[in-house]
Amino acid sequence: MRFKYLTRHRNGEVPNTDSTMGEDVFDETYREKEGPKPPMRIVWRNVLMMSLLHLGALYGIFLIPSASPLTLMWSVLCFVISGLGITAGVHRLWSHRAYKASLPLRVFLAIANSMAFQNDIYEWSRDHRVHHKYSETDADPHNASRGFFFSHIGWLLVRKHPDVIEKGSKLDLTDLKMDKVVMFQRRFYKPSVVLMCFIFPMLVPWLLWDESLWVGYFIPTLLRYAVVLNATWLVNSAAHMWGNRPYDVQIYPRENMFVTLGALGEGFHNYHHTFPYDYSTSEFGCKLNFTTCFINFMCFCGLAKECKRVSKDAAQARAQRTGDGSYKTG
Repeated sequence: MRFKYLTRHRNGEVPNTDSTMGEDVFDETYREKEGPKPPMRIVWRNVLMMSLLHLGALYGIFLIPSASPLTLMWSVLCFVISGLGITAGVHRLWSHRAYKASLPLRVFLAIANSMAFQNDIYEWSRDHRVHHKYSETDADPHNASRGFFFSHIGWLLVRKHPDVIEKGSKLDLTDLKMDKVVMFQRRFYKPSVVLMCFIFPMLVPWLLWDESLWVGYFIPTLLRYAVVLNATWLVNSAAHMWGNRPYDVQIYPRENMFVTLGALGEGFHNYHHTFPYDYSTSEFGCKLNFTTCFINFMCFCGLAKECKRVSKDAAQARAQRTGDGSYKTG
């Protein structure tokens, strides 16, 4: 498998080479507006829906002993597929353009993204680029400086800060608009979510091994969906608060092993915010990083290519220059 190593400058930084790559690099010039903050406006519909979802997921836990082993394995498979729709798909491929994917792989990842139901690819990528460019400021959709609850789920229960909307509208999203898979999914997002997030996970156990629709709805559908959501949210909350910072001590994101395991390899977050264009989001390749293993396998199959990678020398130079002293190789 070929890596596209990015050339290191003297200061240890890796330049961005794509025309729109700078959209996910922190903007040092941004300043929050002075004066009182705008009032927080609660979106009660979202509060109700998230409450019902988590109550349903809690009930799903109590149903686990009554589910067949095949249903439990199917639930895990749905978790992995929908998780990859976020990690390998909308995050590493579409938000950061860290590798290139063939049409069949992009279609699969778009379908998996609909199964994850966390906003369509276009909107998720736009908000994630804003998050990187204005991390921990008023323009960050899930600003971790506002506390664990806000960065985990609270940001979805209130209206966006005006700066998030303003900065998002100014990003160059040409690459997303030119991707026919992205725009097709955006056009048909709602029916694709109904089918892939709710109907498909529920019907497969019922049709193939005679599981009850009741169990199929609460375990591989609601419980699985809630677990994927919270695994993703922990990247925004826990991985911005707890852990070491071997690459840049001056930013919030941390290396968090618990998040790494739960989010298919997305917990190497201090590295990721330091080098957002690395397809592995980690210096250590496949180590504890299922998503990187998946992308590598797609490269082996000829479905992905041009994985951007930060050289070992560049990572070590940055760690020595701005890290907290906890850096270890391997």
